[in-house]
Amino acid sequence: MPLLPRLASYLHPERMVPVLVLWLAVCLTETWAVDRGNFKTCDQSAFCKRQRALKPGESPYRALLETMELTNTRLTLQLINDNNKVRLLLELYRLQGNITRVKINELKPLKPRYEVPDVLIREPPTEPLSLLSQDENGVVLSLGSESQRVIISARPFRLDIMEGSDVLMSLNSRGLLTFEHLRMRKDTQADPEAEKKEEADPANQAETTKDEEEKVEDGMWEETFKSHSDSKPNGPSAISLDFSLPGVEHVYGIPEHADTLRLKTTENGDPYRLYNLDVFQYELYNPMALYGAVPVMLAHNTQRTTGIFWLNAAETWVDISSNTAGKTVFGKMLDYVQGSSETPQTDVRWISESGIIDVFLMLGPTPKDVFSQYASLTGTQSFPPLASLGYHQCRWNYNDQEDVQSVDAGFDQHDIPYDFIWLDIEHTDGKRYFTWDPHKFATPKEMLQGLMDKKRKLVAIVDPHIKVDSNYKIHNEIRSKGFYIKNKDGGDYEGWCWPGSASYPDFFRADMRAWWASMFAYDQYEGSMENMYTWNDMNEPSVFNGPEVTMHKDTVHGAWEHRDVHNLYGFYVQMATAEGLIQRSGGVERPFVLTRAFFAGSQRYGAVWTGDNAAEWDHLKISIPMCLSLGLVGISFCGADVGGFFKSPSTELLVRWYQMGAYQPFFRAHAHLDTPRREPWLFGPENTALIREAVRQRYTLLPYWYQQFYHAHRTGEPIMRPLWVEYPQDPATFAVDDEFLIGRDLLVHPVTEEGARGVTAYLPGKDEVWFDVHTFQKHNGAQNLYIPVTMSSIPVFQRGGSIIPRKVRVRRSSTCMEHDPYTLYVALNLQRTAEGELYIDDGHTFNYEKKEFIHRRLSFAKNILSSVNLAPDAQFTTRSWIERVVILGASKPSKVTLKTADGQDSQLEFDFDASMSVLTLRKPGMNAGADWTVMLQ
Repeated sequence: MPLLPRLASYLHPERMVPVLVLWLAVCLTETWAVDRGNFKTCDQSAFCKRQRALKPGESPYRALLETMELTNTRLTLQLINDNNKVRLLLELYRLQGNITRVKINELKPLKPRYEVPDVLIREPPTEPLSLLSQDENGVVLSLGSESQRVIISARPFRLDIMEGSDVLMSLNSRGLLTFEHLRMRKDTQADPEAEKKEEADPANQAETTKDEEEKVEDGMWEETFKSHSDSKPNGPSAISLDFSLPGVEHVYGIPEHADTLRLKTTENGDPYRLYNLDVFQYELYNPMALYGAVPVMLAHNTQRTTGIFWLNAAETWVDISSNTAGKTVFGKMLDYVQGSSETPQTDVRWISESGIIDVFLMLGPTPKDVFSQYASLTGTQSFPPLASLGYHQCRWNYNDQEDVQSVDAGFDQHDIPYDFIWLDIEHTDGKRYFTWDPHKFATPKEMLQGLMDKKRKLVAIVDPHIKVDSNYKIHNEIRSKGFYIKNKDGGDYEGWCWPGSASYPDFFRADMRAWWASMFAYDQYEGSMENMYTWNDMNEPSVFNGPEVTMHKDTVHGAWEHRDVHNLYGFYVQMATAEGLIQRSGGVERPFVLTRAFFAGSQRYGAVWTGDNAAEWDHLKISIPMCLSLGLVGISFCGADVGGFFKSPSTELLVRWYQMGAYQPFFRAHAHLDTPRREPWLFGPENTALIREAVRQRYTLLPYWYQQFYHAHRTGEPIMRPLWVEYPQDPATFAVDDEFLIGRDLLVHPVTEEGARGVTAYLPGKDEVWFDVHTFQKHNGAQNLYIPVTMSSIPVFQRGGSIIPRKVRVRRSSTCMEHDPYTLYVALNLQRTAEGELYIDDGHTFNYEKKEFIHRRLSFAKNILSSVNLAPDAQFTTRSWIERVVILGASKPSKVTLKTADGQDSQLEFDFDASMSVLTLRKPGMNAGADWTVMLQ
């Protein structure tokens, strides 16, 4: 929710006298777009400006090879900055699974520098490094396989990772490594120990001092932005390192930005910024920071995929340049004709305000290898309750219990399924979280029981800003335990947010997180029940009267400043909340927590959404690359507010958004307080029918969605994925971000243009066939297919060679469908084979970890369809059965025989549609968890 909530409702020109209309028009243009003046550019961020002013070229850093120590698990080596004689310590690790870790810190810092805890799921296991050769110019180390090695050059320091004769990645090849060492301020009393550390000769010392005096104005020791000042007691502490990626023209990741999937070069504007912020009315197609930050970039070409994970939680800027950027197709052809040998190359530079350099180089070589490498470091997507993959109905705000009841009844009346209804901040007693408005929500358990009777659930918001009010239990407890973040003078930090004056719990403290988790217990959170889950908003953290609408950087978390840890705040809020939901059930039930702010590792705790979007066609479009970028860096449970949060969508836009949302992982409609109501039945019967059909398509596919989440939880692979992940050698897929895959087997090209009569979808794979899931029409791969569309069209294709389970009997919620039968859709490839999976468990507990599930391999080959147990050691029973099998691309059999595990044979009834080559087997009737084969003769 944004900073300026109700302005629009007060400023509608039609409510005002005509004289004011012009003045208002000026105001409104301001309120309907981001106020860029509230947020820093690189030029306004002193450390970014300082670092960016450095030109590539001679690096002052030299490797002191005589200091090298090599043990079985790591290499250490000192670097020296020849300008100021400050020494750094380089540590190099070869990690299991083709990952190299590089850490650089000051050898003897004045005080410790922040190293990010809790994001890695464990200390990554190492593998032996061995020395291949060494001379005065550098060293060569083996990374296990003979062909892979690390070369460290001494003067200037540079690190290259090679495979055979190919350079995969170079560090400091452009000489942009910088490490601003901690120092005493020259104009205050100097610490003699610190002076000794500056081992420069007097001339050098004088020069350094002179430089530092000149730079004092440059925001090294204090900085102001608008009316806010940042005291910077530790002085300058920025770090930077450049990476060169030869042969690479496509890089992805580093969410969250409202931009294309393929990252753009940044030479002509600001770098991409990673700094969690509550950005009101965010603009599209620019590198401004948004609510979350995952410092992970993927690089891809036809030969290889690699990744860079920059583990730093401070404000970070990422510059991207390329030697082919801006070249026209003609220019590239000219290069080719003239025999120009310039290899394409992308250069990336990371700049962070504080902390250390701790970077993981994930060397692939395939996209799936990179996903598994990153998952081995930060974990995989949490496995959510099945119901959370259904449809969610939300707005700011449902007014009271009667409103909730009437919206709930509206879904039944209009035969539209849903699983969750949501309550925003107005449900509380005066924005005091963990409470209920005593008049509007007087009997919350009654309301929750009413939903439970229909097998539905509720989400209530719990934000991390706590109203400063001595009559509020939560505030009193946090204050008395000393759990609030402190201001630089040691008092509790106070800022302005929804409740007015608010303080912010220090989630960096494990004892604070444990206390927070305990507040979700049923006996603590009054009115809560087991069908109630949680939404963490505003957790960047949002501070309405703070610099850039967030917390002052010089506030204090124990030994650390907020500047060191900022991007982790939302990660810890969601962690503590998810832990609370698990604990309240005694560790039995899976939690569901939606967060707005996030960091690397947030995938372990729940879902994210793309924040306060707007009811505009471009915002509909941008939700695809925004969620694809998140999926590439581990966060698969992503969605955008259906219909747009701000403004009011046209009925066409609203329908198209439901059609898109039904095929994105997190499917929730949400709207601003000042927008007209937009429940799905308020736009006339035709539009209600279109929305109903989109939502029903989601529900029929829930078995497939659930299986994709299980797979993501096990492997770290994205659910909603770019085409290039599955077709890594097809350059035509590398920049596609108007369509996507769900798993491997469904391709979706939503309609995102107003008034569209048709869309052109790229169907990948030169030996593939794709079947339209609605008509069963077959299309060849490796082509751009023009598809005429009407308002009911959602272009979706199933890959030939796949088997997808669906439940076609849609009921009012996913839980009501638990025991319903399955229909298998078998799409044959050119070899007339297909395979798929079926995964079933109880849908809501952690019992799957105790092997209580069914996981089966479905395969079709040589005219035999079979179901085989993939997990013979697992135990689970289901009442669901197979009620129909639909085979696409089939030929007509003379008879069809079912053989069950007990050896019984029976003939099955079938229909064959010769015009579409579709064979339908009716009521085969076998249990979904059993072994069986079906033979076509």
